[in-house]
This record gives sequence, structure tokens and C-alpha cells, in this order.
Amino acid sequence: MKGTVIEQSTKQPIAYATVLIGEVTTDQLITGTTTLEDGSFSFQTSATDFYVEVSFMGFKSYRITNFNIKNSTVDLKTIVLEEDSQQLSEVTITAHKSQTVFKLDKRIFNVGTDLSTTGASALEVLNNVPSVNVSIEGQISLRGSQGVQILIDGKPSAIANQQGNALGTLTADMIERIEVITNPSAKYDAEGTSGIINIVLKKDEKKGLNGSVTLNTGVPNNHSFGLSLNKRTEKFNLFSQLGIGRRTFPWEEEAVNRNFTTGESILNSGGGDFHESFINAILGTDYYINKNNVITLSGHFAFEGEKKTSDVGFSFFDTNQSLTNSYTRNERATADNPKFRYEFQYKKDFERHKEQSLLFSAMGDFFAKDEKSEYNHYMSDNSVSPQQKTRNDYKLAEYIFKLDYTHPFLETYTLETGWQYLINDVGNDYSIAEYNNNAWEINPDLSNIFDYGQNVLAFYATSAYQGEKWGLKLGLRLENTDLKIKLKTTNESHNTNYTDLFPSAHTSYKFSEDFSLQGGYSKRISRPSLWDLNPYFDIGSDYYITTGNPELNPEYTDSFEITSVHTVGKASINWSVFYRYTKDVIEDVISYENNVSISKPDNVGSNDTFGFELNAKYSPFSWLTLNNDFIYIAFNRKGDYEGASLDFNGNRWTESVTAKFKLPKNFDIELSGDYESKYKTYQQDIASNTIMNLGMRKKILKGKGVINLSVRDLFETRRFKSVANQPDYYLSKKVQRGRFVTIGISYGFGKGEAMEFSGQKQF
Repeated sequence: MKGTVIEQSTKQPIAYATVLIGEVTTDQLITGTTTLEDGSFSFQTSATDFYVEVSFMGFKSYRITNFNIKNSTVDLKTIVLEEDSQQLSEVTITAHKSQTVFKLDKRIFNVGTDLSTTGASALEVLNNVPSVNVSIEGQISLRGSQGVQILIDGKPSAIANQQGNALGTLTADMIERIEVITNPSAKYDAEGTSGIINIVLKKDEKKGLNGSVTLNTGVPNNHSFGLSLNKRTEKFNLFSQLGIGRRTFPWEEEAVNRNFTTGESILNSGGGDFHESFINAILGTDYYINKNNVITLSGHFAFEGEKKTSDVGFSFFDTNQSLTNSYTRNERATADNPKFRYEFQYKKDFERHKEQSLLFSAMGDFFAKDEKSEYNHYMSDNSVSPQQKTRNDYKLAEYIFKLDYTHPFLETYTLETGWQYLINDVGNDYSIAEYNNNAWEINPDLSNIFDYGQNVLAFYATSAYQGEKWGLKLGLRLENTDLKIKLKTTNESHNTNYTDLFPSAHTSYKFSEDFSLQGGYSKRISRPSLWDLNPYFDIGSDYYITTGNPELNPEYTDSFEITSVHTVGKASINWSVFYRYTKDVIEDVISYENNVSISKPDNVGSNDTFGFELNAKYSPFSWLTLNNDFIYIAFNRKGDYEGASLDFNGNRWTESVTAKFKLPKNFDIELSGDYESKYKTYQQDIASNTIMNLGMRKKILKGKGVINLSVRDLFETRRFKSVANQPDYYLSKKVQRGRFVTIGISYGFGKGEAMEFSGQKQF
């Protein structure tokens, strides 16, 4: 069954309209779906005596009982919905928990109704998505692996860069949905060994002027203002987002450093604050040349002003554990981070078939970081020595040109093909100066100018068959990578050029309306980033130093998985089993000398990963919804480093539970808890972690206004702790941030809603 839903007055498509299939005699719901961005929908059903009902907020519902069946297909063609002025003025909105939608090669999580994300950043929103975890350091992992590619609106972006808290400029209010692709097809970039996370930003398309405004405040020092505006005419759709805010992330740390060779120990403890002021603006327009041709122009600007302060005390003990010396290390750092993104997109639809399309896009991304730090050492005798300064001048320019063509034929087949050219141009000027003899002197051993250029040319083709019960999608992608890096200070260069083929295969079978299976295979690559390759030294701590490695090779992964989609009464249960084989695994290796540990990435061998994931949702009562996400991973590492064996086995698991209560008077409460088990790496033991979040919401002004309260890390239990217990040394480190409380109020005007909804709404 297929069709397209449009508005009566403007003839424009209606996205996210609800399409329900019901049994004629009992009026019982059989199945349902929602329309896509272009107003289209399609699905299969084995029912023979049914009706179709189409509805959307502000429009009169439309029921269809007579059908023409041709070649086992019901084509409803164009369904026109009429505006309901009475409903617009009197409707009471009921929002449901963010829903999970399964496609052939991805899962879609509609964001916006999670109460604990009030005033949250994109990183905190991601942490609420099943299969995704964000560490206290901001590292994003998917099913336990950090080889994840982050996209914004389906494209790479400097804003999606995990370095420098770039995602922090996006707030929950700006996000419509998050797509998790654990086993991407050949249509997508092969980058990212564990998959792709695509963050889709809101872009409302209701007729007239619509929008919403939100104001958040909280402790510690979390204040933000957001404004969303949309103006829709027959030819233009103007959309904009604005976010302004300030926030502080306090932290505390403790560390122990023992040298078993000398018997000496170093203890350090302290803390600090990371202050951030940001502005984020999006402005764009869709121009409808005619019903089959659309041009989109958009720009995205973000700016972060950062200040970091820390005071960490160091105590030194001899072999008898007697205190021999102590001092306090003081850091004061500032950074300015401007980001720009612009995009041109042209989409052409064809009269022959509603799903036939040609899409061309050109995008430019620019990111800069001008960072300065100063370190002072206050000794136990009140003297100050030595002093250090760092300067980091970082600039990134990225250009992406992409062409995609989709051609359906014979009703059940689809061919997709296209190409992409990615250009990366990065420069990083890093220097460390030390204060000697009443003058600042650059340390040439710890300073360098690093240039990084990477171009990737790709071609792909996929072919898909989708029948009533069975579907199959096969694809092949070719990528050529040309990488050039240069250390100007030492005149060292490393040039690499390689070509790879990345096949993919996905299949699905629908056993019944309540049970389906999906299977997939893909080959992936994870190229070393600039930060992995750049051999600069991060001297954020006197005794814990990180550096890069310009000799790194990319990781390659073969990924297999089987996933179920199962509905049992009031419960939906989805499980996945997966296997990944990765070669040339990149892992941080710690070396230890003169009481200083240096962490450096290297290709350390191969890794077999076996995993099981269970997602479940159960609504025993109309006022209670329970969600569960469980992931278990077992891995087998094989390899060696400088003659030492790296072979070891390990496992880890995570559990996330959410309970949502709907109370009278439009009042909702949500409790969520996450547990991460302890696990091992080659050299370290990572401790378990527990966190609980609380969210509350009250609708006001007939649903046009919303008051939110969220408390993240309710009991201040979230912390990161690692231990490296080696024959020659012992290192332990613990970092904790604490509780965050935010209260927010939001109001929607025109046909806009208060910022609690995602793009896919249920009424």
C-alpha cells in the first residue's frame, strides 16, 4: 500500500501524518505508519478486510474504505487533508515517549520528549539513545566501540567534531531525531568501524509564521535562551534557530602514581572549572521552483568562548612513604572557537515515480581554535617555579561535494548510485614556552607546526528489492584516500595513498505483523584523526602526558548482525546479535619513564567482538511506560607491541532503564538509570559507573507552554576511574563532575509547539 498526503489549501506535502490500518468489523488497529518529509508513505499488510485512516494535528481525519487492488498493490495516490479550524483552537496535545522506527539498515530515535534533557547539549541527548554511550570525557561510543562517525543532517560537519566540545553548541531543543546505523550500507561513508550516528536538526514546515521560544537556567551556572522561527509560503520555506548560553562544568580528580622500581609515589588531587559561553545560529531557505524541483540554501554559525581554571596539588613520597616535597599546579586557559557551515542543495523529483530523485549537495565547513594556557607551580616554600605557557592555533577547512540518484523500477526494486568527494585541510601550530632566566623560551622538542591534508573520492551503487514480506539490499562502495601530513618544525612528512572496496548486504523478513528479522553485513574503515596523528604533547598534567603517532594505519572492520522487531501485546521487544572483526586496532599504549606516563596511540593487533543487545518497551498502564536497553560485549584481542604480547580476553555490559509516569493535570515524571560494568583494556582496568537522572514536566496554557525540570546525576555517582597495574608501575586516576539541575520554560506560537516535541508527533 502506498500514497501521498498533502494540504488542501497549499497542495504542499504533510510530513509525519499518521496513517492507520484498522479492521472493519471490530474497528481494531492492525498496523500504522507515518508519512515521510515528502508526504509519502508505503507499507505491507496481509489483512483483507480493512480501512485506512489518515490524520494530522489541525486537519480533519480522512477515512478510506474502498480500494482498487492492482498487482497485489493498493495505490491511494494523493490524499488531501482539510484544515480543521475548531481543532486548531481547542486541541489538547498528548506527546508520547520518543519512538523507535526500524528501517532496513538503520534505527530512528525521535528526540524531544525525554524530560531529563531540558537544557541539555547534544552529547547529553545522545547519552539517552539506546546503544550509544557518552563518557565523562565526552567520548562517544556505539555498542562499546568509539569508532563512530557523527553526521549532522546526513553530512559530516565541523560541529560534529568530537574534539573541543563542538557538539555542545547544539541543544536538545534543536534536535528532531537521531538515526543510529550500526551496519551502514554502501551508500554511506565507509568511515567509522562501529557505525554512524546522524543528528537531524528541526526544520518546521507548517504554513504561515510559526515558532517557539525557550529559556533555561540551572546550577552550576547553566543558562540558555533558544528561539525557533519558521515562515512557510507557497514558494519559500524560511527556517532559523538561535541559541545563546553560558554554562560551567566543574570537575574533581584524584590520581596515584607509584614507581615499583624506586619505591617512590606521587599523589595528586584537586579540581577546576570549565566555563563556556556560546552562540549558535542557523538560517536557511527552501525554494520550490516547482513541485519537482527544490533548492535549499543554509548557513550555520557557532562560537564558543572557553575559560578553564584548575588547581591540583602534588605530594611526593619516598620508599618509606614519607613526604619529601609538595607543590600546587595552577592552570589558566582561554580559547575562542568559531565555526561556520554553509550548504547548497538541489533536489529533483520525477513524474515517473514519486521515489525517483536526483540530489546534489555542496557543503563547506570551517572550524578554528585559538587556545592559550598558562601553568604556574607554587612550591611548598611559597616560591613559584617553573612557569609554562602553551599556544594552540588550529584551523580546519572541509569541503564535501555529493551526488545521489535513486531509481525505483518494477514496483519492488530500487537502484541507488552516486559519488562523493571529501577534502580536508587542517593546520595546527602548537608551541610550549618555558620561563628561564627572566625570559620566555620556546621548547623546540615539545612544539611543532603540523599540516594535515586528506582527500577521499568515493563511488557507490546499491540495489534493493522490497516485497510484501522479504527485502534485500546489496551494495558496493569504492573509496580512494590520499593523505599528506607534514611536521614543518622537523621537516618530516608522511604521504599515503590507498584504494579500498567496501561491500554491504542487508535483508529483512516479515514473519507476521508482530515479528520481523533483519540481517546485515558491511565492511568499514576508521582512519586516524589529526589528533591521533599529530605528535604534539599535551602537558595538561606534569605526570600524565598524551601524544599522537604519525605512523598510524587505519582500522578495518567486517561487521555482521541480526536484529529482531517483535511486538507482544503491550510490549515491544527488539534484540540484536552482532560480530565484528577488526584488524590494525588503534589503542592508546602507556609508556612509563622517570615517573611520567606517556599515552600514545598505536596499531596493536586484531580484535574479535561478539555482542548481544536487547531493547524493550512495555506500557502496562496508560500512565506508565517502561524502557530497557541492555548490551553485552565480549572481545578477544590478539597482537603484540614492541615484542610484548597483547593477547587478552574481556567483556563488558551496560544496562539502561527508564520509567515514565503520566499524572493528572498534565504532569509527567521520568526516572532513568544507567549502569556500565567494569572492563579491561590492554593495560588498564576501567571501573563500573552508575548514574540516575530525574525529569519533571508540567504543561500550561492549553499545551502551548511547558515547564521542565531536570536533574542529571541525581546522586552524584557518575565518575570515571582507571587503574594501570603493571610490573614496573601503578597508575590510578578518578575524575568526577557532579550534579546538574536545570529548569526551563518554553512557549510555542503560531502553529509551533513548545520545545518538547520531535518532528515525528503522535496525537
